[in-house]
Amino acid sequence: MKEYYEDKVAVVTGGASGIGLALAETMLSCGARHVVLADFNGENLKRETERLNKAYPGRVLGLRCDVTKEVDVREMIRKAAEYGGRIDFMFNNAGAGLSGYFDSLTNEDWEKAFALNFYGALYGIRAVLPIMREQGGGHIVDIISGIAFSPMAQQTMYSATKAALNGLTLALRYELWDENIRVTAATPGTTATAIWKTGGAEPPPGAQSPEQSARTILAGVARNERLVLGDEGDAMGARYGFNPDLAAGRDDYLLNVARKRRSGEWVV
Repeated sequence: MKEYYEDKVAVVTGGASGIGLALAETMLSCGARHVVLADFNGENLKRETERLNKAYPGRVLGLRCDVTKEVDVREMIRKAAEYGGRIDFMFNNAGAGLSGYFDSLTNEDWEKAFALNFYGALYGIRAVLPIMREQGGGHIVDIISGIAFSPMAQQTMYSATKAALNGLTLALRYELWDENIRVTAATPGTTATAIWKTGGAEPPPGAQSPEQSARTILAGVARNERLVLGDEGDAMGARYGFNPDLAAGRDDYLLNVARKRRSGEWVV
């Protein structure tokens, strides 16, 4: 894995916390030349950029960016390319776990959900493609979620946005293949990050650390996997989620999740 990231330049959106930060730090430990952290949270961004630059002097740039605004993303990518001289990796990681009963969600809620979890990545892809084409290649990684394969009650927006991003990513993989631009979709697996606060729950027992998730993702990306699955739960979801022979079992499982959530127990 180390050789794939050594002396390379990477951009990570949502890079100042959680899995994004772990991806950035792991690439730096593998010898990445420069890593750009793009994040909306200015406080986290300042703190983590300073911390990483102490450990890896001169190799980290923090850029504040609202990925729901295409002009912000374009400007961030421009500055990142200027800083690093190129962009070898684009990790579209920014996003949020979204919840709520369908009947309580407005069109504005849905528009915000797609702006963050889908269009943010689309804007990143669109902005970085000219740079990767000019330099002769690169690798785009879109962080989806296992919920794309196991859509769950009270998470209609999260399920829909991540499923849409997965479809975009995997279709684009073959559109760009012959231009030496690799495209990968990756799930983080069940990981202990702040995303659990969205549902008012704590990470379940056995949840992996962001560092464990990052190592799995980066290893799969280095192998140019089509779909990197962050843990066995995500692998099972992808394997069985849409298998017509297992539909009854999936119904039983997901209905049980829905009923428990309705009673106030946030299970996965």
